[in-house]
Amino acid sequence: MSHVPEALRDPLVNRGTAFTTAERAKLGLVGRLPAAVETLDEQARRVWAQLQRKQTDLGRYIYLDLLHDRNETLYFRVLADHLAELLPVVYDPTVGEAIEQWSHDYRTSRAIYLSIDRPEDVRPSFETLGLGPDDVDLVVVSDAQEILGIGDWGVNGTDISIGKLAVYTAAAGIHPDRVVAVNLDCGTDNPTLLNDPAYLGNRHARVSGQRYDDLIATYLETVSGMFPKALLHFEDFGPANARRILEQYRDRYRIFNDDMQGTGAIVMASVISAMKVTGEGFDQQRLLVFGAGTAGTGMADQISAAMVRAGLTPEQARSRVWLVDKYGLVTDDMPGLPDYQAAYARPAAEVTGWAEGGIDLLTAVRQVRPTILIGTSTAHNAFTEEVIEALCAGVERPILLPLSNPTERIEVMPQDAVAWSRGRALVAVGIPVPPFTHDGTTYTIGQANNALLYPGLGLGTILSGASRVTDGMLLAAAEAVAAQVDPTAPGASLLPDVANLRASSAMVAAAVVRAAARDGVAPAPPDELVQAVQDAMYQPVYPAAEG
Repeated sequence: MSHVPEALRDPLVNRGTAFTTAERAKLGLVGRLPAAVETLDEQARRVWAQLQRKQTDLGRYIYLDLLHDRNETLYFRVLADHLAELLPVVYDPTVGEAIEQWSHDYRTSRAIYLSIDRPEDVRPSFETLGLGPDDVDLVVVSDAQEILGIGDWGVNGTDISIGKLAVYTAAAGIHPDRVVAVNLDCGTDNPTLLNDPAYLGNRHARVSGQRYDDLIATYLETVSGMFPKALLHFEDFGPANARRILEQYRDRYRIFNDDMQGTGAIVMASVISAMKVTGEGFDQQRLLVFGAGTAGTGMADQISAAMVRAGLTPEQARSRVWLVDKYGLVTDDMPGLPDYQAAYARPAAEVTGWAEGGIDLLTAVRQVRPTILIGTSTAHNAFTEEVIEALCAGVERPILLPLSNPTERIEVMPQDAVAWSRGRALVAVGIPVPPFTHDGTTYTIGQANNALLYPGLGLGTILSGASRVTDGMLLAAAEAVAAQVDPTAPGASLLPDVANLRASSAMVAAAVVRAAARDGVAPAPPDELVQAVQDAMYQPVYPAAEG
């Protein structure tokens, strides 16, 4: 059929079988739809039933992607109604499978593509959107160098930005018509892509150095100038670039890096919750991070910032953080130390005599006696029974956060951690885990999922009009997440369930608005803040029908 009416082509307008008879006549849809006029509820039930019949999560991902391109209201209604079940489908881990096949499965595009080979196209690319300075609340950008533990996927990583925006809308009600997804195509060092005839991105090695820095500077200057009210979210950049960009620009632009700040803040929420059990404060913690990449150092940044807020000097806070990577404990005599690790490198003289050669995880745990042990290493089973016993020998109620995912990469399964610690470890993990019983106590293990935090943080930042994202706003978001559970009962979760994400996001947003005002980066919050948050949240419903 040669002509599809505009009302059926525009996903923001299309209601499909929910168009009334009068609307069909007005919009030129007479005879173009079945006779039945359905409600959104009826459509959503059909979509959910169709999803149930799909055999794989990748099949469900593709089905939802096609629905997203056809009818946004229906897509977000189904996503909001089944957020806990569909988060792993529209984002991690299924989006990783979709990214690997993206060039082969390419259907249509919802993103802006900025090529490092054509920096002069940055402004014209955004101008094609036809949007004014007040029309955009959120821009998510990725250069796809370090995708969800699967590495460098170049332009295939576009769906990372799109998936992140979908979660922002479903979980926190950020309007889908006011967001933009961006891919920075800087080339790729992935030989599979470079030798794949179907690959759609720049077919050359990943560009770094001055050309890369210039593109980042041009991007930030352009997008912040064109859309001055937008939060600029960075996602899945390589570790060195992620930290460097954040440190260089966070005081100049309204930017947020979820891999560093969001991950750090959800870990903060876990620690805040666990400290309600231990009765300690941040100034009493000793942190050991196993896996010192973007996420691990981001967690160290957030926790050390909290130590400073609790009264320590920056030097004292850094002295309470130890990093262990694949080469062992990070010390200042290691050659070629990345800058993101250098801030926490221990003086070599301090650890003399700890071990012959590199200092491994077990030795570090025995010597440091950490109160908090975090795993972001993707080294499966690295937290052995011996490591857990050493951890418990150093502190009565250790906070244990094995956060690598998926399951085949987690440092220790929580059932083993609880058994080996004899129920003493306070555990949260990076994967969903069903409740289990040990020694007569049922344990509910919280999932440290960034989706508990970043959607509400984004909504609060947008609603407050904050000029930048402060450590105080991140801490307020973490405290708001932790406040939603009582961790003091035996076996209780340290974190809320992802099933209540919209309510959680609203609470986080309100806390962030207040913190932005306290930190002097936003005006005072409205008197009716809770109502203002509710009013700001997009609801996936059709406008009142005509006829």
